[in-house]
Amino acid sequence: MPDQHEDQAASEGPKKISLAEAMKQKLAQKKADQAAQKANPQHASGSGQTVKSQMTKKVNNQRRRTGGS
Repeated sequence: MPDQHEDQAASEGPKKISLAEAMKQKLAQKKADQAAQKANPQHASGSGQTVKSQMTKKVNNQRRRTGGS
């Protein structure tokens, strides 16, 4: 039912709503997204991106470059 109300408000054009109402809508959307991720764990990692290894950093060779100790 809240979705129908939002659709009507969107078709009327930009309508000013209170900050509390905006936060309630945002929280409801966030909870719905989290529920969808729990229901389908394959897509829970965002847009299907693979996790990259973080072991590709260059070694800090500042001591060698500057001739320190």
